[in-house]
This record gives sequence, structure tokens and C-alpha cells, in this order.
Amino acid sequence: MLLVDSVYINNGGGLVLLRYLVDYFESEFQDVFYLFDKRTEAVFQEIPVKNKKFISNSMLERHFFYQKNKDKFDKVICFGNLPPTIRLKAKVLVYFHQPLFLEIPQGFSFKNKFMYAIKQNILNCIKNNADIWLVQSENVKLEFSKKYLSGRAEKIAKLPFYPVLNFSCYNINRAKDSFLYVSNSSPHKNHYRLIESFCLAYDEVHKGSLTVTVPDTDSNLCAFIQQKIDVGYPINNVGFIDREKLTELYLGHEYFIFPSLAESFGLGLAEAIDGGCKIIASDLSYTYEVCEPSLVFDPISIDSIQAAIVTAIKNELPCAKKLIENDLSKIMQLLVD
Repeated sequence: MLLVDSVYINNGGGLVLLRYLVDYFESEFQDVFYLFDKRTEAVFQEIPVKNKKFISNSMLERHFFYQKNKDKFDKVICFGNLPPTIRLKAKVLVYFHQPLFLEIPQGFSFKNKFMYAIKQNILNCIKNNADIWLVQSENVKLEFSKKYLSGRAEKIAKLPFYPVLNFSCYNINRAKDSFLYVSNSSPHKNHYRLIESFCLAYDEVHKGSLTVTVPDTDSNLCAFIQQKIDVGYPINNVGFIDREKLTELYLGHEYFIFPSLAESFGLGLAEAIDGGCKIIASDLSYTYEVCEPSLVFDPISIDSIQAAIVTAIKNELPCAKKLIENDLSKIMQLLVD
């Protein structure tokens, strides 16, 4: 039996990829058991009760699950960066997609730096419980091997994948000088700098609009955005958007702006290119793994982001070019080998 462990996935791009992965396994495997974060109960209702278990995203509760079921599975895929807390007889694949386990951005608060330093130490302690690590980019493969595997990359497989949106059935006018950022509100997503930069750019050229997808659960960021709206800046926070409606956002905007400080993949970049957006993104390695962008900026610098926005409004930028592969079927061979 195959176990798919996704205890640490409950929102954002990780949840999008998990849903795609679950759909794939449901179509390709007869005997799969899923260990889910209990916050995703509404998402995975269609999975039969006998084939799933929901627990809190607690390392202790996850540890008890493995202790109780250590001989039940012959293959395990951990889709959430961390291998099992104990060594299993089963073949264990771990999908690693958390860049903050590689490097903590300098702009983080002390609390966030401390939290991710602890998480990095935990990963280092249990890393030998994995047989194969799966990553989505060559850069993550290189950095992970250096930080956790003494530079050895033979246990790491590059396996990028994402569910493709269908843009063919829409006819939407693309708003000129419009900027879109599809993302959750995690600190490394860098919303505060983006919004400050956009406001400064608008003060300079009096053109443009910005759409973000910040969920109402982040009350501080939502309040910050509302303050900017109240004084007249053309910012629209549409909140959490169902994936089916994302196509309309991409097709309706001229630019996709991506100021994230750290990504293992950058799902929005790939989707936005498919949707015809020009790409303005952080001058960081993850961007160049996914695409040849239209324009880049320094994500730490408000002045740099502002300048990029102004440049996009004043000039005709080239279209971006997508570079990544998208082939989930390779995971079958890894499970069999």
C-alpha cells in the first residue's frame, strides 16, 4: 500500500499541487492511503473514509501515526518537506518545496527567523529517514544537496509539475497597466514592500492598478491594504480565489508581478505566462528556473520594485518565456525502481 503524507499542507500553491497529486494517484493506483492536515477536510471529501485520516499538523501526532502504522505501507510519499520521524522499511520519497528550509530571508522578523531555524534543525535530524528527495528546480536541488547532503545529489530527483489551467473558453479584455499578484500572505511573499512600491509608482505616474489575493484571515495585511484604498490608491484585494476563477484574473491583467523572497517553484509565474501576462519578478534564481521574465527587480528594495512598475507603465515590455517541464508521470518510475 502507498501512503501519501501531506500533514503540513493546507493552503496556497502547496494545496493546489496536492490536489493535483491526489487526483493523479486516484487514477493510477488502486491502493492508496492519505494522511491529511485536518484543515483540509472540506477539500478531500470525495476520498473514501477508509482511505484517509485527518490529523493536526503536529509533529507529535504525526510521529504517533508512524509508530502505530510503521509496517502497514511499502511505499511512502511525504508531500510536505519532512520525512517520517522514524526509519521505515518502506521506500520513502519526500517532496521538498520549502525554500525557507534552505535560506531564511534577511528581512524576516526575529520570531520567524527563530521558527525556521528550528525547523531546519528538525529536518537535519530526520533527513536520513528519506530514500529519495523530489524537488521542482535545479537550484533547489543544488542548494538542498549542499545544506543537507554534504553536496551529494544522487538521492535527489528533479520533478516539476503543476495542474494546467484552461484559458481557451474565456474572452476577457486585458486591462492596460494592470498588475496582479496571486499569492497567500506568508511573510516571504513580500506584500508590504510591493504595496508601498506600487503606491509610490502611482504617485509618480498616476497610472496603473494592483490586484492581490490576500485572505481575510490576515487581518493586519488586509487593514494595511484598506488604508491605501481609503486614501485613493487603485488597489483591489479580491481575497482567496477558487482555482477555477484564477483564469479570469490572469486573462484580465497585463502584468503579473511576483516579489516573493523565496520560492521552490513559483507556480503563479507558470500560470500567468500560460494566461498571457507579462512577468515582472524578483531577480532571484527561482524566477529564472521557471521563465525568462519580462523585467526583474530587487525584492528587498522598495525603490527597485517602484522603478520596475514605472518602467512597465512607460515602456512596452517583451513577453516572458516559460522554461519548465511539467511531467508528473515520472513519479511512477521512481516508486517502482
